[in-house]
Order: sequence, then structure tokens, then C-alpha cells
Amino acid sequence: MGQERLDNANPVLFDSKPRHRPVTGTERDESVEDPIDSWEIFDLIRDINDPEHPYTLEQLNVVQEELIKVFIDEEETFVKVNFTPTIPHCSMATLIGLAIRVKLLRSLHPKIKVSVSITPGSHSTEESINRQLADKERVAAAMENQGLMHAVNECLRVPE
Repeated sequence: MGQERLDNANPVLFDSKPRHRPVTGTERDESVEDPIDSWEIFDLIRDINDPEHPYTLEQLNVVQEELIKVFIDEEETFVKVNFTPTIPHCSMATLIGLAIRVKLLRSLHPKIKVSVSITPGSHSTEESINRQLADKERVAAAMENQGLMHAVNECLRVPE
């Protein structure tokens, strides 16, 4: 049996952020509306598994709270997530982006608009991958592909 070739055989690991942020008085007050923020989005996606390595996207620094933006106006909430592949030619970048998008689509209210894209300048084919991740029909078709969804669900699987 041949040895599997990894795009990045020796990834750099980073420390994880604390699991809980300090709770403010207004967050405890149930009468105050508490809109979603970048930390809550980060907390949803930090534990997504890398498709190549036994590490999370947070441990590999693929997702970072600083690369998540939440825009809220009177009518809409828009979440924009940039992610940074570990190497500029990562062949798993589309799968990682799809896993992030699926996790958010499954976790957030359907009215919240979600955009997932590669951090500018961090991947050799970022424009092509970003177009795929932004195309709702392609994402819907990917979600109907059993093999692809198996791979996505493996990324989203919580370790026992």
C-alpha cells in the first residue's frame, strides 16, 4: 500500500483561545437584546476538524476570531468569515471552506447571511475557490453529493 501524500506534512500548531469570554452585565440581562458577534461565530467553527490532520482549524490557525466580521443593520445580519489555509497550494481549501459554510448554515438562523472566503493573498487559487464558495447553487449541489457530504461531516464530527 502506497503512503498517502499530504499537502502539508508538518503543520505548525497554535495555542487555542480560552473557551469562555468574560460575561458582561448586559449579557446577563435577558431584557437586553444580545446580537451575535465574531466571538460566537468563532466559537461555532473553531473545533472543525482539518481534513488532512488530527487537529482543529483553530489549532492550525486556519480560523481566527480576527478574520470574522459581523454586520448588523435593522433588517439583516451578515457574517463574513475569512479562513487561511496552512499553505498557499492547499488542495483541501475548498473542502475546508465548505465545512465552515455548512457548519454555519446548520447552526445559525436562516435569515443570517453567510459568506466564507479565503483570506486575500493566502492561496494560489483563492479567486476560483471563493467563487465556488459564494455560488449558492454549487454549495447546494455539493450538499447533495453523498461522498462530499461524508467528507464535510467528518470535518464536523465531534471527537468522542
